[in-house]
Amino acid sequence: EWLNYHHLYYFWTVVKEGTISRACEKLSLAQPTISRQLGQLEAALDEKLFVRSGRSLELTESGRLVFEYADEIFPVGQELMEVLRGRPRGRPTRFRVGISDSIPKLIGFRILEPAVKMELPIQLVCEEGRPDELLMNLAAHKLDMVLTDSPSSSAAYKTRAFNHLLGSCGVTVFATPAVARKLRRGFPRSLDGVPFLLPSPGSTLRRSLDDWFHRHDVQPAVVGEFQDSALLKAFGQAGGGAFVSPTAIEPEIRKQYGVVAVGRTDEIVERFYAVSLE
Repeated sequence: EWLNYHHLYYFWTVVKEGTISRACEKLSLAQPTISRQLGQLEAALDEKLFVRSGRSLELTESGRLVFEYADEIFPVGQELMEVLRGRPRGRPTRFRVGISDSIPKLIGFRILEPAVKMELPIQLVCEEGRPDELLMNLAAHKLDMVLTDSPSSSAAYKTRAFNHLLGSCGVTVFATPAVARKLRRGFPRSLDGVPFLLPSPGSTLRRSLDDWFHRHDVQPAVVGEFQDSALLKAFGQAGGGAFVSPTAIEPEIRKQYGVVAVGRTDEIVERFYAVSLE
């Protein structure tokens, strides 16, 4: 079954204009034409849409329901035509962004904050997930952009994607104040055997951390592995172990989670990319 949108449009116009005669003037159609097509719509829906009350028509319960849907459908269609003609529209532009679960929330916020401060009204729609899933949605045009900590390979998604390096920084090791005081002396060798919260195996940051630990002959006691960076920090705040985060957001991490810096290193570089289609 398929709805005849011409018939629905005539019905919507009749309700908006208040009478069939005014709808005829609006649509430049004869009254018998509109009456006939309203009858065809009622037959297709198998519902009575109007009842006559004196000389006027009143909507039935089904008619009110159909009008509610039509009143969403046709303004959106008009909006589409205005957008294609380069005219301003009433509702904000939807900006659909996929954020890799390995990206710290504060970094994601800092990158996207300018979008909601533009003169052009923006409705920001954020989706979090694994980079491979987000990039598949980007290739399917379900997203406008993906934020990730590693560049994307276009070949894997059968589309031409572009990697835009937004920035980079070193990392800071954090811990609760009592633990941090003990670990600062002799950093990073002081981390050997210390309870540590790490990103999930296979993530870009995890590989960099593993290499860094190996170079400095450090073997922390891994007490947790996390895909979600915010959950990792929550455990760190509760004293579950030391953890790392980009140095660029060190002040925010200290303030939000009540932890302090143990030490910093530029040997591990966090990079942040915006991936977009051609």
